[in-house]
Amino acid sequence: MQRNQMTAMIRSMAWDLGLPVATYYALHAVGTGDTAALLAGTAAAGARLVWVAARSRTISAFSAVMAAVFGVGLLFTLLTGDARFLLIKHSAMAAVIGSLFLITAFRGRPLTLAAQQSFMPDRSTELAETFAADPDVRHGHRVASLVWGSGLLVEAVVRVVLVLALPLDVMVGVSTLLTVVTFAALIAWNGRYISRRTRLTSRVVEPELVAV
Repeated sequence: MQRNQMTAMIRSMAWDLGLPVATYYALHAVGTGDTAALLAGTAAAGARLVWVAARSRTISAFSAVMAAVFGVGLLFTLLTGDARFLLIKHSAMAAVIGSLFLITAFRGRPLTLAAQQSFMPDRSTELAETFAADPDVRHGHRVASLVWGSGLLVEAVVRVVLVLALPLDVMVGVSTLLTVVTFAALIAWNGRYISRRTRLTSRVVEPELVAV
């Protein structure tokens, strides 16, 4: 993952994760109940999702999944009155996206390629052509998809356990921290993996250049 891709991802995550949490704690501090504060935070995140889609004039598959998960979380919360569903929805989203990573690692286009194209739209066609032509690139995307999918599924399970075990006002912050730690670990692994593959490729190419 190149520096500009990582910067864009971190900026987007900061908004997506920080906005609902900041909204929740700001309202909670002035006496708003847990359910109302979480609903407001979720509504703020949903509004940002709509704004981003309207600005780019496109709705990505990732945005569609997020919107669906937000909707399900809101529906269950309103039907049951249990605000914990608004935190468990994050696990549902992680589980859905993690499953898509795993499925696309073996069938069709890996989700890592789709993510790369979304962060580099001007090179979308080039990236797709390189993926189709280079078996090493296909292998790298499949390995990365497997790792990201497995990591997100583990995060989903851990969050559900913590949501049931911790007080709600504590879990709001812990849930965000869990996401940050998970993505930081996956991004760090991704960087090391790409660096290692680049070094190995260089070692293979250099003797050929010398021989020529």
